[in-house]
Amino acid sequence: MRYTTLEHRFVQYIPEQLEAGVLYISMEYATAAHSCCCGCGLQVITPFTPTDWKLTYDGETVSLWPSIGNWNFPCRSHYIIRKNRIVGAGPWEEDRIAEGREQDHKRKSKHYETKPDCKDSKPKPVQSDSSDGPGLWERIKKQVRKKRR
Repeated sequence: MRYTTLEHRFVQYIPEQLEAGVLYISMEYATAAHSCCCGCGLQVITPFTPTDWKLTYDGETVSLWPSIGNWNFPCRSHYIIRKNRIVGAGPWEEDRIAEGREQDHKRKSKHYETKPDCKDSKPKPVQSDSSDGPGLWERIKKQVRKKRR
C-alpha cells in the first residue's frame, strides 16, 4: 500500500519495528526512520548532517530535504517528504543515480576536508560586549573559585 502522508513522532530511540505510515524522529541521535512509502516495508534511515538530510519542523508538520531515493531497494522509490505529505519525485535512470552519488561523495569530501582537526584547534575566549557586569566566562570562573574555597 502506497502512503501519501506520514504521521511524525518524536522519539528518543528509533523502534526496531517501524509502524507503516509513521516517520520516527530522534533529535538526540539526529536521525529519522520510516517504512518505505511505496509500501514495500523496507526501512528507510535518513541521518541529519550538513551533507545528508535536513529536517524542518514548523510546529505542526515535518519536511525532509533532499529527496529520498531508495536506489538499492527493489522498489527504487523516489519521493520527498514535505509537510507530512509524500510527493513523488519520479524514477531516475542509472546514469542520473551515478551522477547523484558522485555529487554526494564530492559534497561530503569537501565538507569534511575543510573542517579543522579538533585536537589542533583551540576555542577562542568569548568576549562580553555587555556593560551589565561580568561576562559568562568571568561568572563561571568566579563560581569555580568559590567552590574551591
